[in-house]
Amino acid sequence: MISNNQQKNLSEIISLCKRRGFIFQSCEIYGGLSGFWDLGPLGSLMKNNLRKLWLKKFTRQTDNVFLIEGTIIMHKRVWEASGHIENFTDPLMECKKCNTRFRADHLMNGKFVGQGKAKEKGQCVNCGSKEFTEPRMFNLMFKTFVGPVENDASIAYLRPETAQSMFTNFQNVVNSMRAKLPFGIAQAGKCFRNEITTGDFIFRSREFEIAEIEFFVKPGEDEKWFDFWLEKWEKFFLEIGIKKENLRRYEHPKESLAHYSKRTVDLEYNFPFGWSELAGVANRTDYDLRRHNAFSGKDLMYFDEKENRKYFPYVIEPTMGLERVLMTLIIDAFEEIEGGRTKTTQPTKEKEYLLKLNKNIAPIKVAILPLVKNNEEIVKKSRDVFDMLKCDFYCQYDDAGSIGRRYRRQDEIGTPYCITIDFDTLKDDTVTVRDRDTMEQERIKIKELPDFFKEQFEDI
Repeated sequence: MISNNQQKNLSEIISLCKRRGFIFQSCEIYGGLSGFWDLGPLGSLMKNNLRKLWLKKFTRQTDNVFLIEGTIIMHKRVWEASGHIENFTDPLMECKKCNTRFRADHLMNGKFVGQGKAKEKGQCVNCGSKEFTEPRMFNLMFKTFVGPVENDASIAYLRPETAQSMFTNFQNVVNSMRAKLPFGIAQAGKCFRNEITTGDFIFRSREFEIAEIEFFVKPGEDEKWFDFWLEKWEKFFLEIGIKKENLRRYEHPKESLAHYSKRTVDLEYNFPFGWSELAGVANRTDYDLRRHNAFSGKDLMYFDEKENRKYFPYVIEPTMGLERVLMTLIIDAFEEIEGGRTKTTQPTKEKEYLLKLNKNIAPIKVAILPLVKNNEEIVKKSRDVFDMLKCDFYCQYDDAGSIGRRYRRQDEIGTPYCITIDFDTLKDDTVTVRDRDTMEQERIKIKELPDFFKEQFEDI
């Protein structure tokens, strides 16, 4: 049975994202740069709302979790200690005929079947050849140089994850914040991975932002805290608008675990191209602290005052990619409406789209729509309402086209509420507030609008 998500046309979602200012191909005027994407005005607002909700949930409302912001470029020794230089690799195969490169597991698992000239597993999408080089391991980290001389001594790497600065700053946080186990260090920031193959829109990119927590616990209590964070992590995605039927858990078998992991569970999402990883929770044991302790020569052990002894804490890591979650929210909220939905227009053969985004995630909260734009009094009232609300809510002033067309534009970008200022407003100082989801309309006095909307949106 095909799910609703698998019936959704990803190309239509991509088109809407570009047309309405959510996501653009990076450097598009120069032909684009594979695996790199720019967030437009609405995408930036939406991602910022997602980040703020994450911060509120897991720092402000969670005891003993401290926020830091580490650097993107880190010392080479960090990545030697973490195991990334040795282990952060994917198998690469190259087409002998056209030299196109692929991730070996993607090629042999049939990921590219139906794309280009690939009609079956193990076939090049570019030329259709089945002749490839033997797999070789390719390190995914972006290398750079620090200082004016490019030599081995000046090599550095752009971080492929945010975790390591939370480990290298472990003692700094313990000492400055007087942190006691269990406690967490949280961080959201840019990461870079030189992926062999990208695709599926922004699902697999080379530059992206990760939001994650390293939660330090006493050894022996790690399994309890793993279950705690798995439940908490999954609940967060349901709260921000992901449908429960489109989310499932995937327990990694022992043989597929990362070099640092004792246990990893992915939260998978039912994308239009099938089930794939959305986020995850990993038990990193004491691997990272032990390694950095050994490589740096600095004491990264925790002193337990109650037990009067020192030890390396275990670490539970809930992690997610913000762009991937943003893409997921758009897919889940995307609906195609047959025959139109606005009450002010006749049914139409044109396709109408609706984004039923979570109200707190939606980039624009309120749209202000003057019924006509050639009436000075209505325009002034509309501007007054806009100025009154814009300090507390992201608002959009729209006076272009018919009121029905403007409703449709706001539906497409997920705006929860539209305010129409009309001729009755001039008589009684009330406006029409339209609800995106129910399409119900009610008259509300202008002076009551701030309190009304504060009740509708979470303070983030």
